[in-house]
Amino acid sequence: MQFVGATLGNKGCEIRCYDYVNHSYVRVRDVLKQNALIVFQSATKTAASKAQTVAAELHVDFGGIGVKTDIKIAVKSIEESPTDSISTPSTKLVLEWGALMAPRLFPLMNGELVVYPLTSTETQLDFSGVYEPPFGTVGKTMNAIVGHRIAEVSVHRFVTEVAGYLRQALA
Repeated sequence: MQFVGATLGNKGCEIRCYDYVNHSYVRVRDVLKQNALIVFQSATKTAASKAQTVAAELHVDFGGIGVKTDIKIAVKSIEESPTDSISTPSTKLVLEWGALMAPRLFPLMNGELVVYPLTSTETQLDFSGVYEPPFGTVGKTMNAIVGHRIAEVSVHRFVTEVAGYLRQALA
């Protein structure tokens, strides 16, 4: 897993991270095209049941304050870019997620999960997204102090969990 970064831009806070799955692009693409929401839900629920040590580490990272909420994720569209003489194939899932309960207290994430082959047996999952911190100016200040770390950890964890789930499910 590689975390690339988070920056504050004109459209909100941008986050990008990626991971890989040790299976062919075609297999990964097909599973995500047919069952993306099931994959996302299964990956995050499975990881949540194993997350005691991760949750404890998050407590330490945020000064003893635990932050946890269920999210609602929507796949807005799935777009495929076919292979041509210059580029490799890719599949882009346009995603949106937000807190299921009290959504105004948490940022709304809009992003893209792009899937493409690295080799014949490895597939890249590349997430890039933008979120706007809640609470206007106060929210931007809170985001600068701790909010961006929560968003980074959330996105990092989501991509890691999806990649891990796909590795196991396709084995």
